[in-house]
This record gives sequence, C-alpha cells and structure tokens, in this order.
Amino acid sequence: MDLKESLHTHLTQIVRDRDPYLAKAGHSYVQHYIRQELEQWGEIKTHEFTIRGQTHQNFILNLPANATSRRKQKPPILIGAHYDAVPGTPGADDNATGVAALLELAKAFATEPANYPIQLVAFDMEEYGLLGSAQYAADLRQQQQPLRLMLSLEMLGYCNQAPHSQRYPAGLERFYPNRGDFIALIGNLPTIPDLIHLSRSIRNAGVPSEWLPVPNRGLMVSQTRQSDHASFWDKGYRAMMVTDTAFMRNPHYHKASDAIATLDLDFLTGITQGLERGIRSL
Repeated sequence: MDLKESLHTHLTQIVRDRDPYLAKAGHSYVQHYIRQELEQWGEIKTHEFTIRGQTHQNFILNLPANATSRRKQKPPILIGAHYDAVPGTPGADDNATGVAALLELAKAFATEPANYPIQLVAFDMEEYGLLGSAQYAADLRQQQQPLRLMLSLEMLGYCNQAPHSQRYPAGLERFYPNRGDFIALIGNLPTIPDLIHLSRSIRNAGVPSEWLPVPNRGLMVSQTRQSDHASFWDKGYRAMMVTDTAFMRNPHYHKASDAIATLDLDFLTGITQGLERGIRSL
C-alpha cells in the first residue's frame, strides 16, 4: 500500500463523531485505533490527566535515533496531533488528517530511524482549550525534559487554488499568497532555521509552503496559538504548527460537512513526505 492509500485508510477509521463527552463511542473507537496502529512500532505509554472528574489520555510512542546518533544522546523531536473533534463534526480535516500523518510518520521513523529520537504523541482535549498538551508540556518542563523541536500537525488536508480563497489576520495578506494552496509553518522565533528547512523540504515534495515566525508566544496574533504547539511555546520550548490555516481557508471548519470528500489527498501526501524528509535531515 502506498502512502496516499495508507493515509486514506487511516482517515476512514478516524473520521467520525468523537467528542470525548458527547460521542464517547466514537472517541473510544479512535483511541483504540491509534493505540493499535502505534503498538506495531513499540510500547505505548499513556499520559493520563483529569478534567471535570473524567480521566483523559494522551498516547506516546518513543522511537530511538539511529545507531550513530544514539551514542550522542540527542534530545527528541516531538511530533503531536490531537485526535478529539468538536461535537457534531466527523473532523476529517480537523484533525483526522494530522493523526493520519502522525501514524505514517511513526511507521517511517520506526522502519528507518532518524538522527534524533522521535516522540509521537496523540493528544486529547485540544478542542476544549489545548488541555491534553498543556498538561503534557507542563509535566515535561517539570521533569526538565529537553526537546529538539515540537511539531503540532493541525489540519493538513484542505487546499483551494481559487484566487482570494485564503484569508489572514489583519496585515499578513500583504506578505502571503491569496490562494489557499499552500501549507503553513508557524513557529516561535528560535525555530526560524527549522521553519526554513522544513518549508523547503515540503516544497521539494511538490507542495507550496509558507512560513511565519511569531514573537511573544503568539499572544499578539491569537490565530497563531490555536493548536497544541502553543502549550509548548508557553513552557519555553521550540515549537511550530503545521497547518492548512483552518478557518482562514476551510469553509467546513467545525461543521458536519468536514468530511473526507472535501480533502485533497495528494496535498496531504506531499506534506507527509516533505515532513519526513525534512525531519530526517535536521
């Protein structure tokens, strides 16, 4: 099965109502699917946290670096994607696309290790205020765990090549394309070399890519904080979001119409390939 087919297979399993309170059956199904897929590549650790008396789970897979790099004890690259969805939407773009890419990156880095250890995390409760990632980032900081980089995969599958299909926070439209046919990389200032590197790698895989560095934890432009990377910004980590820009482009955002049929699977495939190659060459 090639990458595009594998991504589509994941989407067919993940795309369903899966709010942790109002669609518990779908939520549990997706949890089981993620665990099952990641367990092929190693032991899954469960990071539990409690909200409103209910226990929630982030799923973690740690993959070692290649033999040459392992001796140098490098800090890991954390790749995360949230698997919950808002009530009443099957959440194809938001965020089944991110989880599908996460699962394929797990396979790639388990099969052929990278220069850095890779930690893959499926986060819960992003839609309730980044709660799963906030708890996890706080725990990592408390343990004084360094990270080489954190990447949040947040909506990777919607593409629109029509003129003026892309919107922006005020002022940014002067610097970026008006067609919604690119993937955006948004990082804090220490990630600038990585933004340039990964953006170039995605372009080399055939997908247009734009990058944006933001100061002060993104507090001046709230739209740049709307995924799990912001939890890591807040704890002082180098972190970035990889995104199709969500409601700035996708008319199906948080709606019942956020279905697989609205996605561009070639776009998603190119992004996944570009990320893998770029992460390998960090």
